[in-house]
Amino acid sequence: MKTMILRSGLSVLACTAVLAVASPSMAANINLKADLKGSSEVPPTDSKGTGSVTATFDTASKKLSWKGSVSGLSGPPTAAHFHAGEAGKNGGVVVPIAGVDKGSFEGSATLTDAQAEELMAGKWYVNVHTAANKGGEVRGQVTK
Repeated sequence: MKTMILRSGLSVLACTAVLAVASPSMAANINLKADLKGSSEVPPTDSKGTGSVTATFDTASKKLSWKGSVSGLSGPPTAAHFHAGEAGKNGGVVVPIAGVDKGSFEGSATLTDAQAEELMAGKWYVNVHTAANKGGEVRGQVTK
């Protein structure tokens, strides 16, 4: 009887191990984008500038990777950031974006659980600053 119970227990354990290894990962790469324009700034600007950001968020590593570009701004970009904030509302800087002064930029950052939750809920935006528009010249909400 003990041998039968032991074999049954080992069989269950072996099946569980096989299923754990064979199960597909729940991780995903999520594609995101932001279309940057002056009318999306809060308050809106009359900038003729435009831009775009494409990003990928890896849910397993919580790594956000992005590429973007801007053109037609009132002057050279002085800074750019990912901010926490819903459309129509300003929020604090979450992730700085380096290299925007060249007009095109790319980078990556590892997010906290709280940051990842906000990003996936559509509560992040990107904006690009210039000397003439210190608060931001163009802005775009990050969407899936």
